[in-house]
Amino acid sequence: MKAEMLAALLHRPQVLFLDEPTLGLDVNAQMAVRRFLKVYNQRYQATIVLTSHYMADITALCDRVLLIYQGQLIYDGSLTSLVEQFAPYREVTAELAQEISTESLEAYGEVQSIDGCKVVLLVRREELTNTVSQVLAQLPVHDLTVTDPPIEDVIGRVFDAGEV
Repeated sequence: MKAEMLAALLHRPQVLFLDEPTLGLDVNAQMAVRRFLKVYNQRYQATIVLTSHYMADITALCDRVLLIYQGQLIYDGSLTSLVEQFAPYREVTAELAQEISTESLEAYGEVQSIDGCKVVLLVRREELTNTVSQVLAQLPVHDLTVTDPPIEDVIGRVFDAGEV
């Protein structure tokens, strides 16, 4: 793959088409390829068209995302907007001092998973601040993390819906 990429770049193209550019590379080589592509894009103002199922490439390299489903364009926009539109929730992961029942946790959001004292809740974005405050005040929390859901889950929801 690296030799193919070098050959494709010999003439400094303004449009570069790449299909799964880091497939089969080790972690360090993947990061090096992503860094190189970012620098190439900035230095030469080249358009890079990336087709990939590998979300790490997409999140690292793409400002604009086009989702095509059964030959139809169903989304064209930023990755951030995609997440905001199709994941109107955040993931709240709490490490508790003791196990709490699913029924008790449902008061704070949709229970995504429970593994011993580790709990993952889905909380609507507009309720996040209030819910996190309640969780911290009412539960025996050792650690708490708030994240966006994995991009794979968000894109899976879009494809499940089949439309935007």
